[in-house]
Amino acid sequence: MYEVADIFREFIDEYKRQSKLPLHVLKVINAIMKCRTDILGGHVGKCNSCGQEIELYNSCGNRHCPKCQAIARANWIEKMKEDLLPVHYFHIVLTIPHELNDIVLRNKKIMYEILFKSSSETLLTLSRDKKHLGCEPGLIGILHTWGQNLLDHNHIHYIVPGGGLSSDEKKWVSTKKKDFFMHVKVISELFKKKFMCYFLKAANKGNIRYIGNIEYLKEEKELKKLKRKLYDMKWNVYCKPPFAGPEQVLEYIGKYTHRVAISNNRIIKVEKGMVTFKWRDYKDNNKNKLMTVSTHEFIRRFLLHILPERFVKIRHYGILSNRNKKIKIKKCQNLLKYKSKFRNKEKQQENEYKCPICNKGTIKKIQIILPYKLAPPGKAV
Repeated sequence: MYEVADIFREFIDEYKRQSKLPLHVLKVINAIMKCRTDILGGHVGKCNSCGQEIELYNSCGNRHCPKCQAIARANWIEKMKEDLLPVHYFHIVLTIPHELNDIVLRNKKIMYEILFKSSSETLLTLSRDKKHLGCEPGLIGILHTWGQNLLDHNHIHYIVPGGGLSSDEKKWVSTKKKDFFMHVKVISELFKKKFMCYFLKAANKGNIRYIGNIEYLKEEKELKKLKRKLYDMKWNVYCKPPFAGPEQVLEYIGKYTHRVAISNNRIIKVEKGMVTFKWRDYKDNNKNKLMTVSTHEFIRRFLLHILPERFVKIRHYGILSNRNKKIKIKKCQNLLKYKSKFRNKEKQQENEYKCPICNKGTIKKIQIILPYKLAPPGKAV
């Protein structure tokens, strides 16, 4: 099986000769190449059932690494369990037009912040409006920047409980229909207005850089032309059917929270400087297809989705915001007469593995393997 790390190891030096990369991107590449190799060290494990011994190397832990997300996902889900409510949950996706992609690429941090701010304010404002719900909702927002073909597709997934806390905090207010949150046209129009307002404010303050192939937007008439085009467009908002309850939502959101641009199991082959990978074509009835691109283009597309350093890609709002949720979620659970049936497990550790040989026992650590630079050649300590 081919991996992103294999492609980096073989082709990244040639890529770097042609393209200058910022330090934080180089750190991500180095982390992915070292992940689960002897460079990071690890341990020897022994199965408590079949007795087989295997070497297990440490993960890099980088959030962009395709091999490091399973444990992070499991631990995040465990942490979320105590905040669940016995209501249906909606999945809402808000996407900005592709005409903004080149601007986003050259202004990632500020444009991602605008995307979070405008989308969360849209859902909070409409939920608090008595014409719609008239309550304080809870939102979990997850930023995704890619499509199945690895090109730019900037959007945010929101997981939203079907209702919220009343303004006097004395009752739970449910959505008027269990299969309907609020009309997507209403969400889309307000989202467009809020995003454009914050974007134009940033542009007027000189906080948006127009470099490379968007340098022409420095001219006021060109920026006005783009503004008119964006206002005339229908912005894509999608609300999926609700989940049946908290149990179903957990596994589902886990798929989105710790997903990276491409998983290793989608890579089919790497040969003659070309990469072939699986993708789903949403414009063609979700058909599974194969795409082949050069290794240079594959690396370029993967690196498009490296987030700015310390940028938070999962955010919580309303009754689920970090400053509110301890008190307000408990209050909601009491109002709904719900006691969580989930018990938090201990944090999953990287050395907890089911035996891949017998598929019955558990691998127990019996010996430490020091990182490559610290260990004598061929020896474990």
